[in-house]
Amino acid sequence: MNTSQRVRRAGLATVAALVIGGSGVAIGAAAADSSASGTLAAATATQSPAVPGPATSTGVKGPGPDSYASVVRQVLPSVVLIRTENGLGSGVVLDTKGNIVTNAHVAGDATKFQVQVAGDTTPRSAKLVGTYPPDDLAVIRADDPSGLQPATFGDSGKVQAGDVVLAIGNPLGLSGSVTQGIISATDRAVTEPATDGSPAATLPGAIQTSAPINPGNSGGALVSTSGQVVGIPTLAAGSPQGGGQAQGIGFAIPSNLARDIATQIIDTGHVTNSHRAAIGAEVATVLGPDGTAGCVGVVAVTNGGAAERAGLRAGDVITAVGGAQTTDTTALSQALAAAKPGDKVTVTISRDGQDRSVQVTLGELPGS
Repeated sequence: MNTSQRVRRAGLATVAALVIGGSGVAIGAAAADSSASGTLAAATATQSPAVPGPATSTGVKGPGPDSYASVVRQVLPSVVLIRTENGLGSGVVLDTKGNIVTNAHVAGDATKFQVQVAGDTTPRSAKLVGTYPPDDLAVIRADDPSGLQPATFGDSGKVQAGDVVLAIGNPLGLSGSVTQGIISATDRAVTEPATDGSPAATLPGAIQTSAPINPGNSGGALVSTSGQVVGIPTLAAGSPQGGGQAQGIGFAIPSNLARDIATQIIDTGHVTNSHRAAIGAEVATVLGPDGTAGCVGVVAVTNGGAAERAGLRAGDVITAVGGAQTTDTTALSQALAAAKPGDKVTVTISRDGQDRSVQVTLGELPGS
C-alpha cells in the first residue's frame, strides 16, 4: 500500500491550508487567499472534547451523553474501507445494491477497488460507477452487496453551528475509527488542489467541523448524534507555517449534495444537473510583472455560453466578479461557487487597456 505523502496546493476563502484526507496519503499546502501559501504535514488522530449543544431538528442534543457507542454501532456497518492500487480512503453505503459514495480524489483514476466493512476480514471487489470531480464525488459498486447496510442520510440543510457530530472512517487505514466534534460553520467555499487523477475542485457550501479529519477519512461519514449522515468528510486544514495540522478545522461535502450527485451517477452513469453556476469560458491565471498571480485571462468562450452572450471574448482579462477580486482562477471559481445558474453578476474586465463592466447571466456548469 502506498503511504507516501503527496503535496497539493489549495485556495480557501477562510483558512490557510488544507489536507486532503484520502487515498491513504496526507495531501497539503494551501493559501488563505490566492497570494498566501503554506506547507502541511500528515495530521495525527486526536479527539476533541465533547461540546454540549442545543437540541436541533437533526437529532443533536445537549448536553452530550457519556457515550456515543450506540450511534457508532448504528453507522459503522454503513462505512467501508476503500483500497486502490495507489492508496486508501472511506466510503458510505447508499443502498442494498452495493452502491457506495466516496470522494473523487479517493477513486482517482482507478476503475477497480477493494472494499471492506469494519470487523469483516474479507475484502470484496468493486467497480467504478461514475465520478464527478467538480464536486469531488464518486460512486463505486460492490460486486457482492450482501451484508452492506445502507446509511441513513439526514438533511444537511438543517445542520447549524454548535451541532455535535462524529466523523467515522478509516484514517491511516485504521478501520472503523471515530472522532467527535461540532459543526463549526456552514456554507464555506473551499477550493481543494489538484493531484494525479484528480483535478482541482471548488466545493460550495462545505460544512466546517471540529471533528478531526485525517488521511483516509475522505469519503467517510460525518453523522449527527441521531446516526444520520449529514456530510462526507473531505478536507482538513493545516498550518500555513507548516509543521502540522491546524487542529479542529475540517470540511465535509453536505449530504444533500452528495446524495443528489450520487443518485444522478447511479441512474444515468453521469451527472446531468450540476446545480453549479458557470461563466462559459476557458480561463487561465495571468501573472503580473513580479511573477505573482494578478488576474484571469479569457482563453476562449463557449459557443452560446454566458460569456459569449454577454459579449466577452478571448483576450479579455477578468479582474472582478460581483465585486470580488479575481486574482487567479481559484478566486474566480470561489466567486462562481457563491452564485447559481441564472444569476446575473457584474463582471469587470480589461480590454485593450480599458476597464469596463459587463452584466453576465450565468449558465450551468456542465455535467460529466
